[in-house]
Amino acid sequence: MIREGGCLCGAVRFKAEGEPLNVRICHCRMCQKAMGSPYFARAQFDQKMLTVEGDTGRYKSSEAIDRVFCKTCGTRLFSWRRNGTLAGVALATFDDRNAFAPTEHIWVSEKLAWVKLDDGLMQYQGTIPA
Repeated sequence: MIREGGCLCGAVRFKAEGEPLNVRICHCRMCQKAMGSPYFARAQFDQKMLTVEGDTGRYKSSEAIDRVFCKTCGTRLFSWRRNGTLAGVALATFDDRNAFAPTEHIWVSEKLAWVKLDDGLMQYQGTIPA
């Protein structure tokens, strides 16, 4: 299956092939700042399964991750592992914004105090245990 999506202005489009490896909501402080939101709801794909067209910008938010955004409208699209392995795709940027539903919350220890997690999903204080 191929699912498509893109930014607000349409200058960047992407295709995601197959099913995501996982679908999570990250509450870490870095994701909050990068997304300008209480959390980052994302589907994680192998980078080889993603095709991106359009003019994107990158910000190195850590040694491991680049944040990828549309240079025209600023839509935050991906968290892109710098080692070439994985990418987190913002759920709301898919054309079918209901294509994927999160199954877990990560970095709950850093969530905003007013965010209530009563959806019954698994919660992890940090990342998923190995």
